[in-house]
Amino acid sequence: MRKRRAKKRVLLPDPKFNDQLATRFVNMLMWDGKKSVAFKVFYDALDIVEEKKGEEEKSALEIWKDALSNVMPQVEVRSRRVGGANFQIPMPIRPDRKVSMAIKWMISFARKRNEKTMAQKLAGEILAAAKEEGAAVKKRVDVHKMAEANKAFSHFRF
Repeated sequence: MRKRRAKKRVLLPDPKFNDQLATRFVNMLMWDGKKSVAFKVFYDALDIVEEKKGEEEKSALEIWKDALSNVMPQVEVRSRRVGGANFQIPMPIRPDRKVSMAIKWMISFARKRNEKTMAQKLAGEILAAAKEEGAAVKKRVDVHKMAEANKAFSHFRF
């Protein structure tokens, strides 16, 4: 757009849990505009989490939110050209971008798992992330390590 930034659209909360974050997750999970299929996959995954969670007193939705917060990165590196050289400069991440990155990583690494259905893959990734393990959490750790390694260039940030 030329003149002004597009205004943020308000997401409708999902029908089962009445949660906007769940709708945001389902929107990123959705393929080819098939939202009802994405909702079914998400709800089935949470049902599987409910079965497998063991003796924890938390609900499946709380476990999913804990998993998301475990995957959220705090800093990232951005490329910046300074005097003919490209530097990876660590920068803090905006809160909405943290959530987007966590959702994106969780879904992409769930798709790469080798269970049978997408609901099982997603449930496995949620349970792994809730325990601070799994590929999505490893991705966050790698991003933080990269930022730590390039901490010397943080004075280029402005």
